[in-house]
Amino acid sequence: MEVPETRYAESGDVHIAYQVLGDGPLDLVYTPGIWSNLEIMWEWPAWSRYLNRLASFARLILFDMRGMGLSDRGNQPPILELQADDMNAVVDAAGAAAPVVFGGARGSAMALLFAATRPERTRALILYAPVARTLRADDWPSGKTAEEQGHFIERFTAEMGTGENLDLQGPSFDPAFKKWWARFERLVATPGAYRELQNIFRDLDIRQVLPLVQAPTLVLQRTGDRIVNVAQGRAVAERITNARFVELPGNDHIPFLGDSDLIVDEIEEFLTGSRPPPRQDRVLATVLFTDIVGSTERASSIGDRAWRDLLERHHALVRRELAIFHGHEVDTAGDGFLATFDGPARAIRCAQSIREALTSIDVAIRAGIHTGEIEVLDNGIGGIAVHIGARVAALAGTGDIVVSSTVKDLVAGAGIEFDDRGVHALKGVQDEWRVFAVRS
Repeated sequence: MEVPETRYAESGDVHIAYQVLGDGPLDLVYTPGIWSNLEIMWEWPAWSRYLNRLASFARLILFDMRGMGLSDRGNQPPILELQADDMNAVVDAAGAAAPVVFGGARGSAMALLFAATRPERTRALILYAPVARTLRADDWPSGKTAEEQGHFIERFTAEMGTGENLDLQGPSFDPAFKKWWARFERLVATPGAYRELQNIFRDLDIRQVLPLVQAPTLVLQRTGDRIVNVAQGRAVAERITNARFVELPGNDHIPFLGDSDLIVDEIEEFLTGSRPPPRQDRVLATVLFTDIVGSTERASSIGDRAWRDLLERHHALVRRELAIFHGHEVDTAGDGFLATFDGPARAIRCAQSIREALTSIDVAIRAGIHTGEIEVLDNGIGGIAVHIGARVAALAGTGDIVVSSTVKDLVAGAGIEFDDRGVHALKGVQDEWRVFAVRS
């Protein structure tokens, strides 16, 4: 998706990066905490989806904490008081008179201080995995011991930029996410900046602020969070007058990993009084697979640089045709595309148009199309229909658009003609399938 425009709010001698998206009836100012880079975080589909869901019922104002992501550090240590000033500067710059304030994880302390010291500017307060005191005390058993916190800081500082901390931050990660997260860490802050902020947080104790919060408050926490003990969230909620505490299943500290819809559902209900309709995870769709014929040989013959240029032109032409025929790009793996359509005739017409458009750059493709029930995932689509579509595409030759019998039956009367390609056993799929080639 297109990344929202990044702007800067001035907070003393510091420039705080922020973005605004959505046009809902209320303002929601949100800092994800220390793991934030406004430009990079949109790259990961699950994170982008999480933020877009928040922006579906509010005008979402995102910002990087000072010293993190795209924001300045300034000439002073990023202490809590300055962080709250930064939030105020962002609220002013975005033109939000009295927003809902949302602090995620280590951003929660800033949000708490803002809400307590600026009650006239705080419509409501939302906290995710909040920390009011880092270290354990006789009257605060949910904190870490000084030794535990010391080891925690040393480990995270040493592992910055590697993604090794995901066993704590996001146990549900997969190898692709770990690789991306490692790069993301390197673009959030330097190890030294991270250590400085963690040392500030080590001595954090804002428990005296909690009873002074006047705004309606929602506290969210996952039961198995390995970074912040769920008892910390409960204790924070107990000390804020009439706060609502919601404990959610899961062990990911990173909110957009796991079932992020549960988090956003609670926020939406808290702010609007109603939840969204149940998410439809399974829908009927037509899947289109395309790939370049002889790509390996072509790349070898023209060289890497020319091949990259050709791929860029190929991608641009395919995307142009997808937009014309209302196709939704799901994945681009190397020289191939996976897209979905809400109708099989449109998918066929799009494939034909892609095939014709690519003749202008002397590129031949093959394509496969199937219609069936797909599973909508955070990072794409799945289900047997996707597997069938891929197997059908594998039966296509140069310039072929091969479809399943389901597609042929559904486009009856559309004026599209087919040649019977016989019955085939599709690898990994039960039963045999009759396939057809779209007649040129």
